[in-house]
Amino acid sequence: MADKKETSKIVLERTYVVPLRMQTLKVPFYRKAKKAILTLKQFIIKHMKSEDVSIGKYLNMKIWENGMQNPPSKVKITVTKDDKGKVVAELFGAPKEEPKTEKKKAAKEEEKKEKTPEQKSAEKLESKVEEKKEEKAVEAKKIEKEEIKEMQKESHEHPAKKHAPKQVTKKKEVEHHPSAPKHV
Repeated sequence: MADKKETSKIVLERTYVVPLRMQTLKVPFYRKAKKAILTLKQFIIKHMKSEDVSIGKYLNMKIWENGMQNPPSKVKITVTKDDKGKVVAELFGAPKEEPKTEKKKAAKEEEKKEKTPEQKSAEKLESKVEEKKEEKAVEAKKIEKEEIKEMQKESHEHPAKKHAPKQVTKKKEVEHHPSAPKHV
């Protein structure tokens, strides 16, 4: 028979505000985020009395959010310790992720296997509709290619054929101003 996995129970859960600035000031700018992570782990080890520490993904993303050179000066975290001594630190207010279970996967597979005749006929109709859409898309591409070829042929024709016919222009009438009287 299959062995049942033992689920660990949460023994202790605490919220801390961890100061990071004093430790990150001691290192060069290109190591600040790494030092912030180390400082965070040391803080958790000291306060939760356990060496098995892991940092959650939201907390990690918060520390690295502004890059390696500019971690936050302090972080509010929620720390949980289980009965086995494993400590998990996560950003305060971050959504809790439930571990994936085999039961959920098995239930989804069963739902997929058990299909009514109505569902099967609906799937057939959907596949036919998709095939028709694909055919129409192929035809549209062919038509588009033909139009492009025609446009290219037109552009290669002699430029004189493209120009509009000349318009009839009116002769400009020049206004004659009477000349000034000449001095005698």
